[in-house]
Amino acid sequence: MARIEPATVETAHASNKAILEGIESGLGRVPNLLGTLGHSSTALHSYVNQKEAVKAGSLGDQVGESIAIAIAMFSKCDYCASAHNAIGKMVGLSDDERALNRNGEASDPKTQGAINLAKAIIGSRGFVDDSGFEAAKAAGLSESDILEVLAITMFNLYTNYANHMLQTENDFPVVEMNEAIAV
Repeated sequence: MARIEPATVETAHASNKAILEGIESGLGRVPNLLGTLGHSSTALHSYVNQKEAVKAGSLGDQVGESIAIAIAMFSKCDYCASAHNAIGKMVGLSDDERALNRNGEASDPKTQGAINLAKAIIGSRGFVDDSGFEAAKAAGLSESDILEVLAITMFNLYTNYANHMLQTENDFPVVEMNEAIAV
């Protein structure tokens, strides 16, 4: 059971109503995580600002969602695994690619390098060794891409950890967790 029940557009913090209305207008509903964050202007605005920054990146939606799916598995977040699986499908990731991502893999070498870097960031608590950094470069990631992967990773850990702490009720089609790749 959720530790904090999601706010609705009507019950959200006053400064969050317009944001939640925009989310509802775009998605047809307010997902439980965003409704829960809607109780706090700081929490919701942090999410929205990070999301906008990540969305503006050069890696693109498909690479970002591939990374997000893998990160959800690495950090054992069933909510985010389900949400990003659905979003990944919306941005054009095939069923096969999303299945690979749930195993920490990708068909594209550069995307694989990004996923490996995200896993190294999480597994080392940010103390990525030289070999991890050089492997990212060898996979075709530029210095800008490496920093973008760091931003994507931290944004996804924010939502993963929020779901862990809040015990957010999953309101997406459930995806089976691959516990074997957790870090």
